[in-house]
Amino acid sequence: MDLHFLNFGPTEAERSAVDGLPPGRDQLLPALHAVNDRIGWISQGALNHICQKLEIPPADAYGVASFYSLFSLTERPPRIVRVCTDLACQVNGAEQVYNALDGVAIERSPCLGVCERAPAALAFEAGDPPVERLIAPATAEKITEMSEVDEPPKIRQREGLRLLRRIGVVDPESLDDYRATGGYTALRTALLLGPAGVIREVTDSGLMGRGGAAFPTGRKWDATARQPVSPHYLVCNADESEPGTFKDRVLIEGDPFALIESMTIAAFATGASKGYIYLRGEYPRAFRLLRGAIEKAREFGYLGTDIMGHTGFRFDIEIRRGAGAYICGEETAIFNSIEGYRGEPRTKPPFPVEKGLFGKPTVVNNVETLVNVPLILTEGCEAYRRIGTERSTGTKLFCLSGNVREPGVYEVPFGVTLGELLDLAGGVPGELKAVLLGGAAGGFVRPDELDLRLTMEDAREAGTTLGSGVVLALDDQADVGAFLLRIAAFFRDESCGQCVPCRIGTVRQEEALHRIVGGRRLGDDLTVLRDVGQVMRDSSICGLGQTAWNAIESAIDRLGLLKEKP
Repeated sequence: MDLHFLNFGPTEAERSAVDGLPPGRDQLLPALHAVNDRIGWISQGALNHICQKLEIPPADAYGVASFYSLFSLTERPPRIVRVCTDLACQVNGAEQVYNALDGVAIERSPCLGVCERAPAALAFEAGDPPVERLIAPATAEKITEMSEVDEPPKIRQREGLRLLRRIGVVDPESLDDYRATGGYTALRTALLLGPAGVIREVTDSGLMGRGGAAFPTGRKWDATARQPVSPHYLVCNADESEPGTFKDRVLIEGDPFALIESMTIAAFATGASKGYIYLRGEYPRAFRLLRGAIEKAREFGYLGTDIMGHTGFRFDIEIRRGAGAYICGEETAIFNSIEGYRGEPRTKPPFPVEKGLFGKPTVVNNVETLVNVPLILTEGCEAYRRIGTERSTGTKLFCLSGNVREPGVYEVPFGVTLGELLDLAGGVPGELKAVLLGGAAGGFVRPDELDLRLTMEDAREAGTTLGSGVVLALDDQADVGAFLLRIAAFFRDESCGQCVPCRIGTVRQEEALHRIVGGRRLGDDLTVLRDVGQVMRDSSICGLGQTAWNAIESAIDRLGLLKEKP
């Protein structure tokens, strides 16, 4: 391979950070993390060394390294603090925290996924080993001290919890605790049913994807299992970067073995021998707990070869850390990221079940979807279907934040109303102005619409979406204009730039919104917003561009905001 390098060499620390990694382009993201963790930034010499070791053209490696916000290709201090100024933190004092910090390198950050304890900050100090703390609720003093309370997330235990029943009750690092509360019973059942039997149970349960698309899980598994090409892969999408979403983090931090068992069942059903957990790079505690749980599962025969004595059943899991790119929550962008390319979405078809990771049949499910599977197998698909509604079966996790008295993750059966869900969280202290449902890619709901039943079909009929489960309440003190500007800035920043409608449209959308909110609107700015939004929706490659206009459109049409004043 003809590789051309600039005349820069690595330091000894940079060299040692990556020399232990196996060869292959798919090791590019781990190699970049290794240098960034050790040094705090990625120099030209370090990039050259990575390219030589992995046999990657330097221009390609530069394109990947510059794609992710957690990496820097210019020198910076070994210690850096990222203060979340996104939706939930914005209405809970993030600006005051940011302005109070002095003497440290700071950056504004999109959502850090701890909205229930907003405001939040991620403090990182490079070294061997690096120190990383996700601090929430954050204060300038806590950030300076890099203090972290390392304990499981707290869930208000009540009758009817299923996915959350172990959170805060068992030790998430104890395999014995997990088994004592029913862990690995479902995998044993799966091995007795066989792959086809497992897929049949999941299909008959009516389980739909919980990441927003609501695709039937059983159909996806069946389509993958039927592919004659091998090997098959399984990818768990744990890169929840939608502002206001934190349910998958809570599941991982509070019950990591449940995810491992669920992935093992999915792999058995679909014929996958290798699985990847694509985890948000901003989740240090989740990374540590998952890594420990995987090691224990291997040690006790729940991962590896002949799992649970089932001859010929091989499956193992690798964690792949993201590095700050919302677009990598899109299923095909995950494939590119794992393979060592820029995390840009691929055109479909072909679909992942036919040609996914490394060009092979691949199942992609998010954390919440997967951890439903053990319940289906242990209680049976008919019992599972009796919870929820006919078309939206089971329970759903919702992430409540913003101006509610008790923010957090709440598990309810599909079919409860939005008002009932808000009441579970203690309601809104002041007068409710609006609820953002589904996240930045979702839409607003008015205070007179709280009788909306939370099901996939009711949300769709009402012209909104449940999305990733975000329920962000805004009271009468909230600055909705600033809130919309933050949404527009988020999509502008997170667009990968691959397709013109999204790359240009998100910029034009923010520009027009700035003029309108600032009172300097041009006569046709609302028309511009609508036209740009419709073009993005109709012609963007992936869901980011297709949904970037949703919340702003609903603010105009549903809340009556941004219109010309009489």
